[in-house]
Amino acid sequence: MEEWNKKVKRLLKSELVKRGLSTEDLTLLLNQHGIAETKSSVDSKISRGTFSAAFFLQCLYVIGCTKIEVEEYKTVFIIADASNLQAAESITEYNTAKK
Repeated sequence: MEEWNKKVKRLLKSELVKRGLSTEDLTLLLNQHGIAETKSSVDSKISRGTFSAAFFLQCLYVIGCTKIEVEEYKTVFIIADASNLQAAESITEYNTAKK
């Protein structure tokens, strides 16, 4: 799970950097949209990477992000003991669309 927290944290930070925004700017925008946050709470959430999906979407909305590009993720299913299986899924690879 920690790996996913790091990925979502990097994604939010990169969207802020693309727009030249700081966490202080983000806090002001959130407050202007009626979302009560302090700079320290925003910094803490982003630093940990353990914020809710709602907070993530609120941040994207207030900074004007309407589209995000998700990194490629490869998922490999490993079966430790296949002796009891009658059928198994093959190794699946998921890729995002490239421009």
